[in-house]
Amino acid sequence: MPRWVQEPYNDYITRLSSALKVTLTEIEPGTRAAGRPPAKAIEAEGQRILTALRPGEFVVALDERGKEMTTRELATWLAGRLQDGSDLAFLIGGPDGFAPEVLQRCNFKWSLSRLTFPHALVRVVLAEQLYRAHGVLANHPYHRD
Repeated sequence: MPRWVQEPYNDYITRLSSALKVTLTEIEPGTRAAGRPPAKAIEAEGQRILTALRPGEFVVALDERGKEMTTRELATWLAGRLQDGSDLAFLIGGPDGFAPEVLQRCNFKWSLSRLTFPHALVRVVLAEQLYRAHGVLANHPYHRD
């Protein structure tokens, strides 16, 4: 990832690390070729994602068709997940979205926006939003309504 992704992502994850353990697992994208439908690439990515998931994880797909939340709603949702005690796996899809099998495995679909964002930007926004939501739960002054 370019520096404009690595630096802010690492900054937010470092801030979170005192309260939450965060691990980043990058999945190799499927091979795409000009003029060919992306179905094989989506299928290959899907299999890699499903293989990387562990039993018992609460899986969240970041999907433009998922549920949108305010920061306070996200904080409440995160508090519930933390109380449940399951590990969370946030999935950022490839350029053509998720394989149907991956979406079936998901426990929740979350939309950061109805807009479509590049994968790299979503990584940064996800890290910041998790940091912000955790800050709300910890009564940290980072978030202002």
